[in-house]
Amino acid sequence: MTDPAMTPALSLTDATFGWPGARGRGGFRLTCPRFDMQAGESVLLLGESGSGKSTLLSLICGINAVDGGRVEVAGTDLANLRPGQRDRFRAERIGVIFQQFNLLPYASVSDNIELPLRFAPVRRSRTGQGAAQKLCKALGLPEDVLSTAAGRLSVGQQQRVAAARALIGTPALIVADEPTSALDAATQDTFLKLLFAEAQDAGTALLMVSHDARLGDRFDRVVRLEDIVTTQRSAA
Repeated sequence: MTDPAMTPALSLTDATFGWPGARGRGGFRLTCPRFDMQAGESVLLLGESGSGKSTLLSLICGINAVDGGRVEVAGTDLANLRPGQRDRFRAERIGVIFQQFNLLPYASVSDNIELPLRFAPVRRSRTGQGAAQKLCKALGLPEDVLSTAAGRLSVGQQQRVAAARALIGTPALIVADEPTSALDAATQDTFLKLLFAEAQDAGTALLMVSHDARLGDRFDRVVRLEDIVTTQRSAA
């Protein structure tokens, strides 16, 4: 039996994907010959706007399927899954922290954090009693925050709730898309320290996408997008 700790959290091999042209625009094609992340590893992926970051993340999260090659998360090749299966797998094994948080503003903090568990029975089964409360405490949120509507929180508090939602149920991989872009320097520093501590505790790999190279010292590894992918735009 393969030791789960020895299985890469993420592995892309000869992954290709293309957007067709539309409304007079040319098409866009992305190729990733090889990219791997180990279980528990933290990687900062640097790339400018328009460089293909969003396309690559959509393949890693299974939102879009590759045209060819392999995208494996925790040993499962997403290329072999149908769209509904990819959605269920993402809910079970991948935590996502969005740039704009994507919280439900009128729902409670507790409901927001536990939202992924509604779609992921296996992830729910490995979530201990009071997990949301423990994550809130570890992320420095007030003790009474669970019953508060998410829309009433400060930006920094909302970002911590988004992190707790991604962390709950110990997914194999967390994908964070520019998660600190709306935070001031002090809040950013606090948020990253807490996020790293919780991810390390859970043995969860963390892939953070940013254009800010100053964050690099915090990560196990820094990777530039242009070093792992090639992109091509065709004429209209």
